Amino acid sequence: MSLLTPDAKTHVDPAAQASVPDKSRAERKTSFDVADFPVPHGREEDWRFTPVDRLTGLFADEPTADDAVTVEVSDQSVLAEPLAAGEGARGTALVPGDRASVLAHAGSPKALHLKLAADTEYDEPVRVVVHGNAGKRSNGHVVIEAGVHAKGLVILEHTGSGEHTANVEVVVGDGAHLTVVSLQQWDDDALHLAQHEALVGRDATYRHIAVTLGGKVVRINSNVKYDGPGGDATLLGVYFADAGQHLEHRTFIDHNAARTKSLVTYKGALQGDSAHSVWVGDVLIRAEAEGIETYELNRNLVLTDGARADSVPNLEIETGEIAGAGHASSTGRFDDEQLFYLQARGIPEPEARRLVVRGFFADVISKIGVPAVVDPLMEAIDAELASGANV
Repeated sequence: MSLLTPDAKTHVDPAAQASVPDKSRAERKTSFDVADFPVPHGREEDWRFTPVDRLTGLFADEPTADDAVTVEVSDQSVLAEPLAAGEGARGTALVPGDRASVLAHAGSPKALHLKLAADTEYDEPVRVVVHGNAGKRSNGHVVIEAGVHAKGLVILEHTGSGEHTANVEVVVGDGAHLTVVSLQQWDDDALHLAQHEALVGRDATYRHIAVTLGGKVVRINSNVKYDGPGGDATLLGVYFADAGQHLEHRTFIDHNAARTKSLVTYKGALQGDSAHSVWVGDVLIRAEAEGIETYELNRNLVLTDGARADSVPNLEIETGEIAGAGHASSTGRFDDEQLFYLQARGIPEPEARRLVVRGFFADVISKIGVPAVVDPLMEAIDAELASGANV
């Protein structure tokens, strides 16, 4: 052991310093300044599961390339004027929390702006189709506003290829009911890093549904905070990782208001060599958040050798005056006994495997409750199983 005099100078490695976890999730840095987020090296707590070596292009401070992406909106009535940084609702809910998000902000001079009118119920979902082109870099920022007592469903569909950083900023007005669905159906070589941030108003109901099936590397941070008491947030996720895919989902519920609720349920299946899924769930219950209820759950089903699932639930409580809080996670192999049971009753093995996997996803899919999402999702899961039948 060495002793240093008060005048001694020491060198602190910035990389090593950045690797020390924050004492509280509330201390995680947020900023609109790109310089505040150096290129990650993979030893940071926030990036330790992510294959940063595959993301060099996305960490470069570059504008959107020509013809990199097309965006189509199904309902023009909700399309409002694009927002520059600091205009309107942009920046009220979302402040970038990592390198990818701040680049998406900086690379989006104007944000796509969807505005659901107050006291209006939208019978049809609003579909936003984002299609990327291979070999091209794109940045995106979408602002979704639901006015007071508005009720609607917004579906974001991601298809094609390329390298895409994206922000989705959601402002849910008092008493509103809003569901936002994000479908990641990219081609096998696509890279997608995103931050989804919601501000939930007084007595409002917000549902965020993430369905990730495609892409080489997909990482989505889905965060919620509250703008008054009585807000209710449900975050649901379904993912299926194949050989070589890295699918990462991080959730953060910031209970910063009294009598708020949250439920997080994510389920994923993995098959094939080097298939990798990551789920990190953070819940912070602040001192002022009395009477809240929260629960987070993650389940992973490993179908073949060579696949890996990381699951990390975190619960931070600053007050004892809560109605309830808990979390759970598990990762398990395919149950051969269930398969044998079904086969013993005359069901062929491929069909038996399909039934077991469908049963695994059944409860979270039933919670989604959106036919426009559920029906194609089940077809996609069946297709994933069929493609991995010989793995």
